[in-house]
Amino acid sequence: AVVVLFFLVLLFPKSFVLLGVFIVFFILYILNESNKRNILIFLMILGLWVLLWLLFYKNFNSHISDFWFKVEMLSLLSTALVFGLVLLIRRLTKFLPLIGFFLLFAGFIFVLDYSFYHILEPHQQKRISILLGLQSDPKGVGYNVNQSKIAIGSGGFYGKGFLQGTQTKYNFVPEQSTDFIFCTIGEEWGFIGSTIFILIFVLLLWRIIILAERQRSVFSRVYAYGVLSIFIFHFMLNIGMTIGIMPVIGIPLPFISYGGSSLWTFIILIALLLRFDMNRNEIIR
Repeated sequence: AVVVLFFLVLLFPKSFVLLGVFIVFFILYILNESNKRNILIFLMILGLWVLLWLLFYKNFNSHISDFWFKVEMLSLLSTALVFGLVLLIRRLTKFLPLIGFFLLFAGFIFVLDYSFYHILEPHQQKRISILLGLQSDPKGVGYNVNQSKIAIGSGGFYGKGFLQGTQTKYNFVPEQSTDFIFCTIGEEWGFIGSTIFILIFVLLLWRIIILAERQRSVFSRVYAYGVLSIFIFHFMLNIGMTIGIMPVIGIPLPFISYGGSSLWTFIILIALLLRFDMNRNEIIR
């Protein structure tokens, strides 16, 4: 399994996701059976991954942008920091709240500053600056958001009707079937339709919470709340960027945005949760 994961990390540009999953499982294993041998194995594998990345990606994959290289390195440093904190917390419990707050605050400030100035591309920095009101570019980076807000606002209280939206029908809104799909709902169905859609999604989230709370297995409960956090993150970020209160990062609206990969991902997440719930009386640990 370790070899397969290493090859996946080397083959896919966005392998930091796989690396994150890989590291999480190792940390959970170490927390369960903490000893020097497991810690040494973890550090050796982490070091080997760094070596393979530096040798393989930078020498043989020139098409990989510096942006992804920086993201990979930041994810690696974050993993090392989390691992160090895990070991520290297990030994220092007396001053745990104070140490945790200080490290969390300092790390957040550092990561936020470093990510903005050294990892984000110029157009991504501009999106955040426009969101915060530091810049104005209505015909450039801010065009999508402006057209999206016009479409949602023009829908009014009742909406213009199914397939009757002028902003979306005449393609004034880019990516209206994927990342900006909510503006289509807002223009065609108005405030009432948007509210009903949001309430339906809230009911889905509430149902996931119910399933999570009745799980008898710790792993099943953690998985359920993980699925819940993924849906909340996608839902809030997607709708937030269409109405101009969140930066545009291109994240799909679950079960609504066009795209096979995202649809299959959300279906599999829900299917696994339902499977865990079906067998909740058989899984105790």
